[in-house]
Amino acid sequence: MGRYPDAGRAVDTSVAIVGAGVAGLTIGRLLRTAGVDCVVLETESREFIEQRPRAGFIEEWVVRALERHGLADGLLAHSKPQSECEFRLDGVRHVFRYAELSGQHHYVYPQQLLVTDLVRAYADDAGGSIRFGVTDVALHGLDTERPAVSYTAAETGARHVINCDFVAGCDGARGVSRQAVPEDAMQVIRHDLGIAWMAILAQAPPSSAHAVFGLHRNGLGAFMHRSPEISRYYLEVPPGDSPDNWPHERVWRELRERLEVPDARPLVEGELLEKRVLDMHNYVVEPLSYGRLHLAGDSAHLLAPIGAKGMNSALHDAFLLTDALRAHYEHGDDSRLAGYSEDALRRIWQYQEFNQWLSEVMHGPSSDDPFRARVAAARLRRMVGSEISGTSLAGLYIGADADH
Repeated sequence: MGRYPDAGRAVDTSVAIVGAGVAGLTIGRLLRTAGVDCVVLETESREFIEQRPRAGFIEEWVVRALERHGLADGLLAHSKPQSECEFRLDGVRHVFRYAELSGQHHYVYPQQLLVTDLVRAYADDAGGSIRFGVTDVALHGLDTERPAVSYTAAETGARHVINCDFVAGCDGARGVSRQAVPEDAMQVIRHDLGIAWMAILAQAPPSSAHAVFGLHRNGLGAFMHRSPEISRYYLEVPPGDSPDNWPHERVWRELRERLEVPDARPLVEGELLEKRVLDMHNYVVEPLSYGRLHLAGDSAHLLAPIGAKGMNSALHDAFLLTDALRAHYEHGDDSRLAGYSEDALRRIWQYQEFNQWLSEVMHGPSSDDPFRARVAAARLRRMVGSEISGTSLAGLYIGADADH
């Protein structure tokens, strides 16, 4: 946890927020609106976090929550609701109309655009304090009533200290927040899927009006809408594979093989802007709190991008934690802070379970296991063919039934 810092360059605040992703920025903006003083620390530059390509599917309950707080204007102006997705198996198209079944939609809005909106709302519009490019961030005294966060300022190289009441650890899987907790105080529960996806950004108009998943013996192929000019694709590849093994021609040949079926529009090809191989794994930290530190977002859990749950889960954490902190400052009520971990984990594990279920549908056909392949096909038929099963799965897919 580090030696308690010299307070020679110290400032005081109520909540120190480590990490300027969607969770940290949302917490900062909502606390600022409620009159709770806070400071956000971010190791990257503002330009970097506003341009870094990330996830893009946002569940409707998240959109409505952002809208209530005045944070959805850009999203609602530049995104369209998605009401269905499609699975293709053995040349047959299976359309899953989850909005019709659940009454709710997805919205496509790349995460970097939401981050840009949130930075503007917190720092520019509300005058919130955010310090970019900091280094050597360290957390101190987390098990005391007055913890602190120290860091080195980018502009001067000087060491600074923030004394606070609480620390919100929102700095992701490789951040310092979780590492500051004694090993015996938190358990990291991890599951490796034994597969990898290559994430591809293409300078190409969308090939479909909705997300498409090709379930193929060669591996999963997937298309997801990003913008009128940019498309996101995924290819299942061997773990540890290199993007260098996938030149332009091979990528598009394999995408066509896995995604195209006779009665669907052909893929629209374009320049490949990004290729990254993601070894697919999940983890959950239990509990999410230690002393005056509360984790949110990827610091607390990671979901492989199978069910598009990562950003939605991070924002659920942010809303819960903000409500708990406001209850402390406005009413002297600490019951929500005490229950934050349990409340957040309920939805986190529902998302993990759905991700695991959907992973078997997507990867069974490429598993070289005839039993898994046929179980995947049976699950898919029930998903799109049974109103009762489909309604239940639609509620999980859209996040409407994930708190039970």
